[in-house]
Amino acid sequence: MPLYKTITVDERTKVFIWKVEESFQWLARGIDLTTNCRDRVNGMKSVIHRRGFMSIRHLLAEAGYVDHDLFYDDFGKPNLKDGKHISITHSFHFTGIIVSEKEVGIDIEKQREKILKIANKFTPLKEYHTVANEEALIRKLTIVWGGKESIYKIMAEPGLGFLQHINIANFDFDAAKTTGKVFFNGKTSLYDLQFLEFEGFTCVFAMEAKEEGAK
Repeated sequence: MPLYKTITVDERTKVFIWKVEESFQWLARGIDLTTNCRDRVNGMKSVIHRRGFMSIRHLLAEAGYVDHDLFYDDFGKPNLKDGKHISITHSFHFTGIIVSEKEVGIDIEKQREKILKIANKFTPLKEYHTVANEEALIRKLTIVWGGKESIYKIMAEPGLGFLQHINIANFDFDAAKTTGKVFFNGKTSLYDLQFLEFEGFTCVFAMEAKEEGAK
């Protein structure tokens, strides 16, 4: 089944995940793209990127939208014409969107050893000295990265740094949720995060917490 997973976060927020197994021709069938999006997909050299791009249009359909309902602001942030918020993610053969009446962000990442080499660039590694083994550390760091990426997609502010400004609270894998805090430009913003793992991938999505703006 092409639609891999649907998650109802709350009455105002839904997540849709697609496992890209179909050909580009199959995915393109019946999809009416805007001129800009047609130019974008035609300019993509990677077949998996082209297939991923089209699969997101199927996810839009699952959420009740078409490509013409989607537009991008000056920061490259996707928006919906009806005023609802949307975030989009693509990693290898998985794509995902989150649609909500609230500000939201989503990220899917493949769990890879590579993250151990770059971890110091986005989080203090000393915080994870109690993690049981390398596999668990890779999983944990991937969740942290995905959380920070999701928050970054919401804020979309130039100069916002993963290491300097975004902090993800410690969490247990079984909890499947945590929180994020951003200190930036003299303001503190709080976010609720949820995560799930499947087939060696991690999906994290973020939304604004009820309490925010404390200085």
